[in-house]
Amino acid sequence: QVQLVESGGGLVQAGGSLRLSCVVSGRIPNINNMGWYRQAPGKERELVATITAGGSTNYANAVKGRFTISRDNAKNTVYLQMNSLQSEDTAVYYCNADVFQPLIYRYLEHWGQGTLVTVSS
Repeated sequence: QVQLVESGGGLVQAGGSLRLSCVVSGRIPNINNMGWYRQAPGKERELVATITAGGSTNYANAVKGRFTISRDNAKNTVYLQMNSLQSEDTAVYYCNADVFQPLIYRYLEHWGQGTLVTVSS
């Protein structure tokens, strides 16, 4: 079984910073893309940032220049450094990883349970 566990969420004042972490555990022959998504109250889940196995990154326009995604392949961990946080960043943040499944010889998408980030203005 593959599990994704996020940590690092919490309450922060506007302008502050938080660093989210997500550890992937279980039978993990290989992880391809990893990413962070968020869902604000009453809104649909949206992409925040993604990172390939080779380190190429992609960001939502709303977070460009403020958030940085990174990964440690040796630790099966993806990070999201969030700076200059705004009230609009308040949401549950979910990590996502494409993990290779040898029995079916394909990558399957896995999600974490989410971690709440609340930005007070």
